[in-house]
Amino acid sequence: MANNRKSVLTIDSFTGNAKALRDHFEDRFADPRSTRADRFVWDYWHVPGQYTALRTPAYHFFPKKIYEAFHNELVWWGRRNLGCHDVSPPWMSCYIDGCRQELHGDLPHGPWAFVYSLTPWKKRKFRGGETILLKEEILNFWHGFQSTRSLEREHIVTEVPSLFNRLTVFDPRIPHGVNEVKGVQDVLDGRLVIHGWFVQPRPFIEGPLSTKELQVRIDDLSGEINRLFAEGLDVQGVLSMRFEVSAQGRVSRPQVLSNALRHPGGDQRIEKALLKHIAQFLEAAPFRKQRGPSSVTLPLVFEAT
Repeated sequence: MANNRKSVLTIDSFTGNAKALRDHFEDRFADPRSTRADRFVWDYWHVPGQYTALRTPAYHFFPKKIYEAFHNELVWWGRRNLGCHDVSPPWMSCYIDGCRQELHGDLPHGPWAFVYSLTPWKKRKFRGGETILLKEEILNFWHGFQSTRSLEREHIVTEVPSLFNRLTVFDPRIPHGVNEVKGVQDVLDGRLVIHGWFVQPRPFIEGPLSTKELQVRIDDLSGEINRLFAEGLDVQGVLSMRFEVSAQGRVSRPQVLSNALRHPGGDQRIEKALLKHIAQFLEAAPFRKQRGPSSVTLPLVFEAT
């Protein structure tokens, strides 16, 4: 099993509901002289030196049928890929000229943050608007430091464009923000996103495997991890894995879905060894025979005590 750092995920063409969501937004704001009541929705959110954007609760903005279809897709994606069973009530934010978010961390809202874009990015009229995240090299700046290496913006932050129908998921502990949007005043031309956090991490089973039997194996794994911590293991973060359980009870194909584990010293060898150890432990876990195969998404939360 590879030790892939998967603390920032991008999923393009996320939902078939993107056009319906965007069409409703454009219809509501098509006529700038209109005084229809449902245009009066924006909170102008401004914290000096930190945040500036227009925002509104997404679940109140869209028609129920359209929004629930999107929301359900988002929830089920989180269950299958993160082991998070719900999302926080999402915001919809629009960024026009002068709007931005300076670097910050989202703690303790949820183990994973998400940004879903309804921005016609390829036709945009503005500059800026990318989601920015500090790079790993900056978070562990002195680890492997080379005084002869140049250091400019592209070496400090990763920029993620807000492509239309793109879902970006990331470890909210990573300092992140939004590049200032410049050049547009109309909300129809702005950066439009739905955002929030995946929450309630717990195992997700697809198939006949019982939660009671899975809990026994999770308790065994927790005991093993506690032993490793007692011996000096020091990592924090959330790891989400998927594995298959055959009808005969055999575990196969453990894989990392998302990985926000971090060693305080930035030692990826420790993280890699831990992932390998967990995969081997899961593969050796005995399950009873069942009516058919099951797929399990297992989130593991490592916190400082």
